[in-house]
Amino acid sequence: MRTQLIEQADAAVVAAERDQIFAEQAHTLGIAAGFQIPAQERRNPIAAEHLAHRSVGSDAAEELVFFACQHDRVPPVMSTKYEGGARDPRKLPRVMTTDGLLELSAALGKHPRARPLIDGSISPRGIRLLGTALGGSETFWRQLKFAEFDVSELSMSSLLIATSHGPTAWVAIPVFTRLFHYTEALVRTDRGIETPADLRGKRLGVPEYQQTAAVWSRGILKEHFGVDPADIEWYMERPPEISHGGSTGFVPPPGVKLHYISRDTNMGEMVAAGELDGALLYIPLNNLVDRSRIDLRQHPMVRRLFPDRAAEARRFYAATGIFPINHTVVVRRSILEQHPWVARSLYDAFVAAKDRVTAERDANLEPYFATGLLGEGERATLAHDPLAYGIAAARPVLETIARYVYEQGLTKRKVELEELFDPSTMEL
Repeated sequence: MRTQLIEQADAAVVAAERDQIFAEQAHTLGIAAGFQIPAQERRNPIAAEHLAHRSVGSDAAEELVFFACQHDRVPPVMSTKYEGGARDPRKLPRVMTTDGLLELSAALGKHPRARPLIDGSISPRGIRLLGTALGGSETFWRQLKFAEFDVSELSMSSLLIATSHGPTAWVAIPVFTRLFHYTEALVRTDRGIETPADLRGKRLGVPEYQQTAAVWSRGILKEHFGVDPADIEWYMERPPEISHGGSTGFVPPPGVKLHYISRDTNMGEMVAAGELDGALLYIPLNNLVDRSRIDLRQHPMVRRLFPDRAAEARRFYAATGIFPINHTVVVRRSILEQHPWVARSLYDAFVAAKDRVTAERDANLEPYFATGLLGEGERATLAHDPLAYGIAAARPVLETIARYVYEQGLTKRKVELEELFDPSTMEL
């Protein structure tokens, strides 16, 4: 891996004679390969990630960024000027390819509806998308703190919170991911927690207090089970400097008892040891911001708060018609100011990718309809799209999460959808 990176750094130096942007990629790639680069020469590692992704594969790309972050090599992108006078990468000229396409970097989730845009089998009109598959926890931190990608998924709650302070660097398009995260809550079996109402007075861990899944969970606990956020003592795993809230001005809301978990332990270890009564949301994934690794779902003293998650999700959906939105897709505002057509081009590409997934599902199910194992009633049900994109289909869900964020004291005002989404997409 190291040899490959050094070879790619050499190649980038040659390319630098043609384009100054590649010179910056060469510097960053040199850092990852182990060269001693003066502080004033440091550059945003995302440029090198793109080069590595194209040249030595996605594993090398992730190695690059992990190395840069772990060794404090990431410059403060949110400032307008770098140490030593280096240029802010958000102000760099957009790269136009020889065939007239606009090159944009993207970080998207590892799910089927994003895969065609990452692998290039579906391309937005007029755009060459340099896609990276990346988990949400890390993507959101890197975007909110370092503004690395031109296009990405972003936490719905963090976007609302950031926007409540004024216009952000990001403009959303109405593309969403949805999950019933609240049904994934875990509790210890020896704490007398039989129903959600029993969470009153308990100590619960959460990766991040302001994350969308936690906002949905607290809102649902209050509206459907009578448990107020102030009824629970909260323990947050991510420290401020690597939390989403660290970039959006998070402070615990009035009346909420919140503690930061010590760096010498983590949420999983505290639940296993009985120091916490459960976890509202648990992320034991290997990324830059979450540090729990124990599989609590297999722990003998831990169970799900909702033993039948599917039944609870169906109950909630039948009662409200809401399938919770967790992520939306954002585009760098400066790009849309220069190229307003990009918003609709990206939206259409995401719709095409989702339509492909739906067509593949229908093709796989056709033998079941042909043989009568599934009937026309099921076919009619499948015509309904619970993952629909667009403002019209999602407005009640979006207004609910905006209301929850405000009611839970995470914003001082209720943010309107028009403040979040590109105007060209508001009628979709």
